Amino acid sequence: MSNNFKNFDTLCIHAGIEDYEFGPVVPPIYQTSTFRFDNAEQGANIFAGKIKGYNYTRLNNPTIEAMENSIASLEGGYKALGCASGMAAIHTVFASLLKTGDHVVASHSLYGPTITLLDTIFAKFNIESTFINTSDLNIVENSLKRKNTKLVYIETPGNPTLDISDIEELAKLAHQYGALLVVDNAFMSPALQKPLLLGADVVLHSMSKYINGHADVIAGIVVVKDQDMYTLMRKTLNQTGGVIDPFNSFLIHRGVKTLSVRMEKHNFNAQKVAEFLANHPLIEKVYFPGLPNHPNKNIHDKQAKGPGAVISCEIKGGLRTGVELMNNLNLFQLAVSLGGVESLIQHPASMTHASVPVEQRLKSGITDGLIRISVGIEDINDLLEDLNNGLEKAKLVL
Repeated sequence: MSNNFKNFDTLCIHAGIEDYEFGPVVPPIYQTSTFRFDNAEQGANIFAGKIKGYNYTRLNNPTIEAMENSIASLEGGYKALGCASGMAAIHTVFASLLKTGDHVVASHSLYGPTITLLDTIFAKFNIESTFINTSDLNIVENSLKRKNTKLVYIETPGNPTLDISDIEELAKLAHQYGALLVVDNAFMSPALQKPLLLGADVVLHSMSKYINGHADVIAGIVVVKDQDMYTLMRKTLNQTGGVIDPFNSFLIHRGVKTLSVRMEKHNFNAQKVAEFLANHPLIEKVYFPGLPNHPNKNIHDKQAKGPGAVISCEIKGGLRTGVELMNNLNLFQLAVSLGGVESLIQHPASMTHASVPVEQRLKSGITDGLIRISVGIEDINDLLEDLNNGLEKAKLVL
């Protein structure tokens, strides 16, 4: 089957699929740990990379490869590497690109475990990390002046305060000072934002989020621009072992087929929810790129095709009122993660970012009164009614 498709909706359905024995319209699940060779010479040539073939699923597998090629096509990249989790993808990037004595410049608004990974595991190897407001290019440039800075790592929108960083300008700055730009694109998915086409060197995702979209998979992916970067990261991933399995790859590739249409509904619902919250007397502040007063909204609109479906807000009365809201919702489920078809709500300071030191949390805007919402694709009227009922209950504890 040809994969020379140009339009995103078509790529979602057909990218990555090759011709398989017996003509299946979806890639079969090659649920095997190892592959038999026709003869010793063939086995040796496959291991040497001289001929196309498969040898061991930790190294390569047709089901995994189909999914990887699909995501690489969606991101406009050269190749992709499927990982066992989003954190495995992040670890693969850091382990591939960093060495003792290197310095990382990272957004202060990041997924909590990413901060902890840099501050604990990689700090043991004398790799230093500086967490800054990457929305401010002057602050970024000052941090890049250290000669040992090798990597700029960002999320945009940032987690959980939805800070917006300019991917194109950050790529130019990073390259000017001899560093690489890595973008965690999980909040947007390639349906809304393609960092590689804006100058980033590497893009990664937790595929547990929008790419899969159904809250039934733990997986991550790294997408790269060229053969050299792919070879480097493939060696690292194969040796450290954080690879994805065939069955989860099959589920993700199936989920990708509806990515485009899901994101349309996610965006629509989230816009309505954000506007409702922004006008509710119990909500002090709403963080959402779809609102006209969101900081750097013009930059987000330049580099993304929609606001996404993650909203954070500050509620009057702080944590006490927020707990009352979260405990009195029926449709919004109290759970971490995001990007599934169902709507979720959680408290970052005590959940996703609990491992981040309090001082660092507050510096990046994660207060005890901050609530993060992942808006699903349910009927918008049901979502608004559920939120309104919960907020009415929360009023009673003020």
